[in-house]
Amino acid sequence: MTETPAPEPAQPRGRIAAGLDRLDDLIRHIRVFVGRYSPSVLRRAWIGTGRAINRLLPKGLLGRSLLIVVVPMLILLGVLTGVFMDRHWILVTQRLSDAVAGQIVGIATISDNVDLTDAQRLELITAAGQAMGLHPEIMPTTEIGRVRRSSTDIVHSMLAEGILKRTHMPFAIRDLDDNRVEVARSLAYAANWHFFLVWMVGTALFLVLVSLIFLRNQIKPIERLAAAAEAFGRGRPVEGFAPSGAREVRQAAHAFIGMRRRLERQIEQRTTMLAGVGHDLKTILTRFRLGLALLPEGEETADLRSDVAEMEAMLEAYVDFARGDADETPQPIDVEATIADCLRQTAEPAGRTVHFTFTGDGALTLRPTAFRRLIANLVGNAARYGRSTVWVTGERREGWLSIVVEDDGPGIPDNELEAVFRPFYRLDAARNQDVPGTGLGLAIARDVARSHGGDIELGPSPHGGLKATVRLPA
Repeated sequence: MTETPAPEPAQPRGRIAAGLDRLDDLIRHIRVFVGRYSPSVLRRAWIGTGRAINRLLPKGLLGRSLLIVVVPMLILLGVLTGVFMDRHWILVTQRLSDAVAGQIVGIATISDNVDLTDAQRLELITAAGQAMGLHPEIMPTTEIGRVRRSSTDIVHSMLAEGILKRTHMPFAIRDLDDNRVEVARSLAYAANWHFFLVWMVGTALFLVLVSLIFLRNQIKPIERLAAAAEAFGRGRPVEGFAPSGAREVRQAAHAFIGMRRRLERQIEQRTTMLAGVGHDLKTILTRFRLGLALLPEGEETADLRSDVAEMEAMLEAYVDFARGDADETPQPIDVEATIADCLRQTAEPAGRTVHFTFTGDGALTLRPTAFRRLIANLVGNAARYGRSTVWVTGERREGWLSIVVEDDGPGIPDNELEAVFRPFYRLDAARNQDVPGTGLGLAIARDVARSHGGDIELGPSPHGGLKATVRLPA
């Protein structure tokens, strides 16, 4: 039989999760405030807009996750592109155009303000243009109108704007084969480059925060489903749980609800059937008792009465094991007081010396009857098979309740430590009619422990007998 490991304790929530929870509470309070004090028209418009957006959004978890990841990235790229165009590329282009415009106006000014012949003037502006990376040309005023003055090219537009800032002379712009202009690096350097980084980092942080909020809303239904499944596994009532979230999460929630209903219906049917069987068998045992009461006292009748009592005890044990305690409502109990009471009722009447210690907070929410049966079965085994003393140690620490029951009896062989948890399994030393028991004590104890989300482990005790360790989540 394979042992089911005890579940790991729940990890504490981190600061980010706690901060998001507080943000969720703040948003919920704001929504309640707005819904309570806003006009009915605005409230209906808000609800209608929300429903329309909800109809347009993807219904699957994959689609929603992609939407949450892709849309912020697209917005980020759009913002960065706009900022780059506005703050960097256009600025650099404008500075280059202004520099070229200044060079052109400077050449034109020199040409107009010096007394030179046409040949000398052409030679002067050609040499200056070559030094500045330009190709100036003196054109007659009558030909300027035939050259294209306006263009959709951003370089043409900015160059024309730069020339107009510096002079009111007529001019025309046309492209040359070698479309390059070389200027000093200081004229092309964007001095406010840090604006680009500020916009990029600020926008990225804002979009990451929005993505975290939306992803949190997608994860919350999964967390509620996990909490409901854990509560149901521990036998606690699942209250206020309803399917929500993406389509796959709602399908899982509906499947869980259907499974829970089927299990509850099966347990109810089994309990009803066993209650009927137990009632019928007890009726027959009652007839046996009445028949024995009419018989004269003797050794045979005494043996029969003992057999009837043992059959009745076995029947009670079988019904208790099959029925379980899943329908019992968990309640706050004092674990230390419950263990002490079980020791007084089980170990002390058997004449065993009891050593009991408990550390930590003993207040815990458990199923009282099931927990008492768990402790009583373990203590009863220790008192039955131990020689003189029973040791019980309880401790609550780090989210777990640990209870150790030890005795000084013969113990159990290592190869039998797991087999004794099987129903109706009894060791060879106990397979006789003189030793009471049905082989269900440890099976019931483990079933109760696992129904609370814990488990039981057996091992050798330092006192020479058996050591049973119970671990329950607290």
